[in-house]
Amino acid sequence: MNRLIVLTCCLVAAACSRAESPAVCPPGVGVAVQVLGSGGPIADDARASTAYVVWVDGQSRALIDMGSGSFLRFGEAGADFTGLDFVGLSHFHTDHAADFVALLKSGVFSGRERPLPVAGPSGNQRFPGLDDFLAANLDTETGAYRYLGSYLDGSDRLPQLVVMEVAKDADTGANLLAGRDSSIAAFARHVPHGIVPAIGFRIEVGDTSIVFASDQNGSNPAFIDFAKGTSLLVMHMVIPEGAGERAKQLHAEPSRIGEVAAAASAQQLLLSHFMARSLRDLDSNVASVAKNYGGDVLLAEDLGCFAVR
Repeated sequence: MNRLIVLTCCLVAAACSRAESPAVCPPGVGVAVQVLGSGGPIADDARASTAYVVWVDGQSRALIDMGSGSFLRFGEAGADFTGLDFVGLSHFHTDHAADFVALLKSGVFSGRERPLPVAGPSGNQRFPGLDDFLAANLDTETGAYRYLGSYLDGSDRLPQLVVMEVAKDADTGANLLAGRDSSIAAFARHVPHGIVPAIGFRIEVGDTSIVFASDQNGSNPAFIDFAKGTSLLVMHMVIPEGAGERAKQLHAEPSRIGEVAAAASAQQLLLSHFMARSLRDLDSNVASVAKNYGGDVLLAEDLGCFAVR
């Protein structure tokens, strides 16, 4: 079996003979990542925006991001709001967070009672932190969706959000779910995404780990330590090889993605968050990744499911 595993035959005709079907989700035993949204912020790629579910022994335990369109995919995947132990919002671009409030509205009808931990970045002058994002949406007096404000204090029979705003100098080795009855551990660290405060997440289930790199330019070597030895590294291939300097301030080129995955000794690499500019010459961009990384390279598609070895 070739080390390069390509799952999007319609886009990569040359790789069709090597394609593997995604795993069935949820697997009854083990850990899997299901991609709810594999696209970007422009409505031209026939994909929902970024979101991922982590399945553990058939249960949807963690949700990372909830971008535009992923609300529909959450239902199509059969994910369960009541089963979530953790929600991580990497940053507050619409293609990563726009459907989170829609998910909360759906959760009103779920019967969930236990609190829901939610983590996100601290802010700056240009972008809100998690506290301000939730207040802007849910504050009972000023929020855009103030009728859902009971999520902030757990009143009116809604589960309370346990809000964890991750500061830039936060301890990246601290389990955000410490002291909670959870089958997973969650860790977070800030990543370089231009002027946008953003964080990546590491989810651990026993000896298995998944690192969600989020949108980043790959310039901080500390992220490599954070991702070291992960079972599955999820990175976003938003721009093509040879993109301009402005684009590279926000996102890593394919060759840099390969360098980061190799330096982190990731067992597998899942590429996601595609845009038309990175899909246009997908073969060449994937080759730029594989030139620097010798492990399995997987390509995301909406509802694609990837068992984590």
